[in-house]
Amino acid sequence: MNQNLDQLVTESINENTKNIDQLDTINIVKAINNEDKKVALAVEKELPNISKAVDIISNKLREGGRLIYIGAGTSGRLGILDASECPPTFGVDPNMVIGLIAGGDKAIRSAVEGAEDSKEKAIDQLKNIKFNSKDILVGIAASGRTPFVIGGLEYAKEINTVSIGITCNPNSEISKIADVSISPVVGPEVISGSTRMKAGTAQKMVLNMLTTASMIKLGKVYKNLMVDLQAKNLKLIERCKKIVIQATDVNKDTATNYLEKTDYNVKLAIFLIKSGLQINNAKKILADYDGHLSEALNSL
Repeated sequence: MNQNLDQLVTESINENTKNIDQLDTINIVKAINNEDKKVALAVEKELPNISKAVDIISNKLREGGRLIYIGAGTSGRLGILDASECPPTFGVDPNMVIGLIAGGDKAIRSAVEGAEDSKEKAIDQLKNIKFNSKDILVGIAASGRTPFVIGGLEYAKEINTVSIGITCNPNSEISKIADVSISPVVGPEVISGSTRMKAGTAQKMVLNMLTTASMIKLGKVYKNLMVDLQAKNLKLIERCKKIVIQATDVNKDTATNYLEKTDYNVKLAIFLIKSGLQINNAKKILADYDGHLSEALNSL
């Protein structure tokens, strides 16, 4: 871990912002925006690796495994954010996607200095959630050299399960350990070393793709509508109605009626409306097609 920080792209000086402290406000934010524009292009170059990771993740989840994110600092928080959004968005079990962070839950809000330097603590956290060969581990570290993340990836290899690494430096130590390496190289940060900026944005974009694309492949989306969301508050109840209306062109009263009949199961409500089937038969056909609404409708 004695690698010179000067060798890391994410730690180098950005020549475009060397005088940012002397700019007026509008030019400060323009400078930040100009650098941010480079992020999507860097992620685009990694689409083949992201696609490979999605296929592995979706297969693991389909077989009953879990997706585990592990990271430190900003990287760890981004993993927790993405994991926490999966149950309300896609209606999955909260244990299907889990985020782990160096320093534990306290580190979500406050920095826990030194926590990222321990490989052993990563292994402890993984053992605590009974991480096993059915699961898949995604290690997130902008530098590509965080010991906590490396420890997790090494443990994944030890128990013979697949791992994915996300970093913003090329040829990093993490990329040499992980089975699939995703490395969007966004270049030096606006403020030297502040990897919560471009690197963090790139990581979030990649994480969004990993879970969203995997959930699409698992049948959690119909057309581009999230049809497995959970109606747990007034906003989501209204969103359920809107989705049924958008998918079937019925009026709000009809959408509400079918949602009430199905206990606010959006996918089942849509299938009933479009197929005209009785509820038990509709449930069976959806189950036969693993919840893929388009496939179930095409079968009719």
